[in-house]
Amino acid sequence: MHSSTPTPDFSGLWIPLVTPFRKDGAIDHDALAALVARLASTGIAGFVVCGSTGEAAALDGDEQLAVLATVAKAAPALPRIMGVSGYHLGKTLAWVRQLHDWGLAGLLVPAPSYIRPSQAGLAAWFEAIAEASAVPLLVYDIPYRTGATIARETLLSLAAHPRIRGIKDCGGDMAKTRALVADGRLQVLAGEDAQLFGTLAEGGVGAIAASAHLQTATFVQIVQLLREGRLAEARTLWQPLLPLIEALFAEPNPGPLKAVLANEGWMQDALRAPMTRTESGPLRERLFRTQAALSRP
Repeated sequence: MHSSTPTPDFSGLWIPLVTPFRKDGAIDHDALAALVARLASTGIAGFVVCGSTGEAAALDGDEQLAVLATVAKAAPALPRIMGVSGYHLGKTLAWVRQLHDWGLAGLLVPAPSYIRPSQAGLAAWFEAIAEASAVPLLVYDIPYRTGATIARETLLSLAAHPRIRGIKDCGGDMAKTRALVADGRLQVLAGEDAQLFGTLAEGGVGAIAASAHLQTATFVQIVQLLREGRLAEARTLWQPLLPLIEALFAEPNPGPLKAVLANEGWMQDALRAPMTRTESGPLRERLFRTQAALSRP
């Protein structure tokens, strides 16, 4: 039996947090707390903790809980979504149950990586996690990371589950996005930063955007304008951000993003293997120049 769950609201701009590291590889909790405190005052909806931008695959369970605790302490008033991934269902369900008492707003759950199950297998995966969870789920549709494409029909069937309430849409299929928006049961959040404008203009409710670590207040304003249907005003703010977004994803995320945050003094320019820092001189110059131009009054 499904237990009743209040209808959540995942609308607005969410920041999928980076995880700062020291040069010795340890998590820099002071830098994380300072970053969270700065971002919390910008009008964002909340934080996504230990997602792909947070290099969660390189963090063990205790480290992930420590990151979650730091974020909660630094911004207690803002909701938190926790990234949960894996390909062993039993271990994943045990981890989900371990998160029950952490006061989360939701879980962000991708398809199991590497295995490439059938659509029936994908549906069973998400439904099992939803049954084990005390909080709502957002399906993380990101086939280029997981190797699994979640079909439109599968997503629409998952929308019937009372604890599957939204989707972080990185699927790259605008027809599927439109169908989910039209159906209305799942809240659709843009997951590809460059597709934020298009997704919200089509009726999406928000975004989970790594680029919004930078120029955060502008991103917040764009999301609000788009949700109000004020496309021309939103476009005026959006178009200058596109060179920055393009540069931030010129190499695998979060390498370029951490380079900019380090250049601005928020953290060390350090990642955990197999991720590597952005070494390219031309890309670093492009990143710093673009960010500086946008930051001028």
